[in-house]
Amino acid sequence: MSFNTDLNNPSLINAQTPGGFAELPGGIKGILLFNKNGFDNGFVAFDRLCPQNKCVTPMTFKNRLLKCVCHESTYSVDFGGAPQTDGFECPAIEYRVTKNGSSIRISNF
Repeated sequence: MSFNTDLNNPSLINAQTPGGFAELPGGIKGILLFNKNGFDNGFVAFDRLCPQNKCVTPMTFKNRLLKCVCHESTYSVDFGGAPQTDGFECPAIEYRVTKNGSSIRISNF
């Protein structure tokens, strides 16, 4: 998986600020690009596919957590997609983010 975009794209304006995010096409169920802290190395990206692989609905994002609407499980974007719900062990799928100027590349590790 490889996806390139530019932060100057109007659809990514929210992702330009710390705590901001954008939902992008790609991956399996779409990609969440999150700006953790405003620094060049502060961007993370996750597939919106539920780690349980049994939900057809993409995960939602709120309060720095991805949430599967089918299982009510949550996954932290601050801790590598780690599950935050008891009984769930698999993390959310994280992608590598490389920033060069305003250019963003999202790819498999």
